[in-house]
Amino acid sequence: MNTLERKLPIGIQTFEKMRAEGCLYVDKTAIIYQIVATKVPYFLSRPRRFGKSLLISTFEAYFQGRKDLFEGLAIEKLEKKWEQYPVLHLDLNAKKYETAADLVAMLNQYLEKWEAVYGDEKKDRSPEERFSYVIEQACLKTGKGVVVLVDEYDKPLLQALLDENLLDEYRRILKAFYGVLKSSDRYLRFIFLTGVTKFAQVSVFSDLNQLNDISMKIPYANICGITKKELVSTFTPELERLAEVQEMSFEDTVDKMTAMYDGYHFTYSEDGLFNPFSVLNVFDGLMFDNYWFQTGTPTYLVDLLKQSDYDLRLLIDGLEVGSSGFAEYRAETKNPLPMIYQSGYLTIKNFDKSLNLYTLGFPNDEVKYGFLKFLIPYYTPISSDETDFNAVKFVRELQSGDVHSFMERMKSFFADIPYELNTKTERHYQVVFYLVFKLMGQFTEVEVRSARGRADAVVKTPKYIYVFEFKLNGTAEQALQQIDEKGYLIPYQADDREVVKVGVECGEKEYRSMAVVVRRYARHVFANFLYIWRKNLSKVDYFSFPFPLPVPFFVLTSFSFL
Repeated sequence: MNTLERKLPIGIQTFEKMRAEGCLYVDKTAIIYQIVATKVPYFLSRPRRFGKSLLISTFEAYFQGRKDLFEGLAIEKLEKKWEQYPVLHLDLNAKKYETAADLVAMLNQYLEKWEAVYGDEKKDRSPEERFSYVIEQACLKTGKGVVVLVDEYDKPLLQALLDENLLDEYRRILKAFYGVLKSSDRYLRFIFLTGVTKFAQVSVFSDLNQLNDISMKIPYANICGITKKELVSTFTPELERLAEVQEMSFEDTVDKMTAMYDGYHFTYSEDGLFNPFSVLNVFDGLMFDNYWFQTGTPTYLVDLLKQSDYDLRLLIDGLEVGSSGFAEYRAETKNPLPMIYQSGYLTIKNFDKSLNLYTLGFPNDEVKYGFLKFLIPYYTPISSDETDFNAVKFVRELQSGDVHSFMERMKSFFADIPYELNTKTERHYQVVFYLVFKLMGQFTEVEVRSARGRADAVVKTPKYIYVFEFKLNGTAEQALQQIDEKGYLIPYQADDREVVKVGVECGEKEYRSMAVVVRRYARHVFANFLYIWRKNLSKVDYFSFPFPLPVPFFVLTSFSFL
């Protein structure tokens, strides 16, 4: 079939519209049937643009008795009654909440719509009183239990994350409003709430202790997102078309899709999940790109990271934590890990059952490199638009063996850091180095581990292998000595490529014009060239730093072809 005849649900978040327009749909209705068969209130946490709104809309269509919309889907064979219930659907995602009045106005907007159907006798009361009355009247007038669906319950809280006074006000309003769901239990048939964050420590659900949080439960892990099996079975024509345009085999195309967009795990189960937003946009544009990241990074996460002193290298490399360390809602600047995980930037990579420890890491390349580029502007004066350009230039210089230009570019990279950032700790500069080399990893092979220790960076190109060691409070000679003593070169001794040791000194003095020693050694043929530039303020060599500090500086002291 011509892929143009198959409609992708780009920008469609309602189940009714998707089905009415004949769009492709990954059938999740078997899981939905398992959920609606019970009367237990549910809560689901998932990252943005992961299908939460579509899921809520599907529940709405089901409880409206819209059997026609489910024709040909799994639930059609499971459900026999198709009863209609009154549905109260609250979506808090569509507004920017700057004041408590904004939140109340949004609640009033929905209350007025419901009151027009079920009665407005309590319209002059508080939002929670009106909500309680609407639920009661909806049940009494229809003779059916009421279905309450809340999409992005936490949107106002996230927008006020670092404004404690406003956050407390939002908590007070929402706690009272959602608290109605407990007191109105006799009138309710079903409750389902979604959000980005968990509710454990938010306190707005303190009265709703019966909520079933299915966010990390295996039977519900695939309720949002697309498995590899679903990708191939649902989108084979689209994959074939993408492979044709990209001049790739079908298998290589699936592998590329997997590397870019797969890898989300919300339990320790083996099945990974593709980001549905990115998958649909790849098929629509017929090219690989960072679609999820292009939609923007949540403001609350930006604000939290700005104030955080958390060692981001731990996040980038992956780390082991207990479930309480990332699964609960904790708006702490000292530990942004829960927010980063729940926002979809980290996912579960492994689980040690014996120790009850989870390993967290980036789900895929889209998130990994998107996150790194997102961080660069907060640690350097380089904009996110320039990061790929700089990373490519770094890679090209190392591929050609031009270590000198590489170090010159690195020097310039750091020389532009504003004065106020130069007062940062050693960790700040370590993170900057780390980000630069990790960004290079999207264009060439970059690693940090060795057989007997850990080098700061190892870059592999077709002709060269570079082993870098940086010293903020030490000399470049000490950096080179560490490379030798720790055996960082051992894994590469049998490699045919030239191995280059690079020691970099980053220090703090009032003025910089450093002596540089370069030594070259060739395989089988002795060649030793010694170049010494002495301190001379009237002469500016390639590695002189004639500007006031504090600023980091770099000295390439030796590179050896072993």
